Amino acid sequence: MKKYIKALRAPFISGSVAPVLIGASLAFVGIEGAFPWLNLIAAVIGVASLHTAANLINDYYDAKGSDAINFKVTPFSGGSRAIQEDGLSMNAVEVMIVVFLSLALFTAVWMTKAGRPMVIPLGLLGLFIGWAYSTPPLQLMSKGWGEVLIFFAFGPLVSLGAYYAITGHMTFNSFVIGIPHAFLITGVLWINEFPDYEADKSVGKNNLVVRMGPELARYLYCLIMAMSFMSVIFLIAIFHISFLIMLAFISFPFAFKAMKTAWKEYNSYEKLIPGQAFTVMTVIAQGLLISLGLVVSRLLNGFIKI
Repeated sequence: MKKYIKALRAPFISGSVAPVLIGASLAFVGIEGAFPWLNLIAAVIGVASLHTAANLINDYYDAKGSDAINFKVTPFSGGSRAIQEDGLSMNAVEVMIVVFLSLALFTAVWMTKAGRPMVIPLGLLGLFIGWAYSTPPLQLMSKGWGEVLIFFAFGPLVSLGAYYAITGHMTFNSFVIGIPHAFLITGVLWINEFPDYEADKSVGKNNLVVRMGPELARYLYCLIMAMSFMSVIFLIAIFHISFLIMLAFISFPFAFKAMKTAWKEYNSYEKLIPGQAFTVMTVIAQGLLISLGLVVSRLLNGFIKI
């Protein structure tokens, strides 16, 4: 059972659940009447299932590629290693992919019957991105497009979908509210590509870190992390989203420690591990803080002008 749980890479599911909470919190700001908690639960299950299936697809194809020769493994990079180290069969991974895709389909059908038919094309778009990221012949992670896909799929697409699941309609604000998280989840992917650099390069997995080289790529990592917080200010100034989302800056010390570690230790996969951990902590903390800011803005709306 342990190897099956390991293959799920459950801690990383926070990367897709966080934008669901952000989109749902934005919906909470303007929704009238009872909040549809069942819709939120279905959205979390559906997105988490698609994310898990995408992780399994990634492990499946990387097991035939870079993971087999990657010995610079950390708790955050190098795949789940359930196939390489725990003997999980490729057939078992295929079955798990089908199970989680079926669960996502079930939630999509339920949401459609609940009056949210657009979850199906949104979900299919997310599924296509997860498939195209890892799977030949596209395998866009090897063509320098993986980071861009992750930015879109784990940020604006999910926040938009969550908002729609709650309200039944879409807004541009529900799309852009996912941008800060999009930068951070791209940062997670980016810093995790440093330890994988040699293995990825040797099998032609030419992601952006491989194309730039780690020394140059560390500049972009720091820029990506900083842009997550700068985009919060942008959302307030341009889209007039509540200034209370500035609570996101409480998580900046985590991001600063991650950037400082990546800047110094980008060539040492062991010493880079704290930077990877701080990046994930920033993802979780900032997502919760933005959601909290939105919820508090609704609660205070009757007392002060937000």
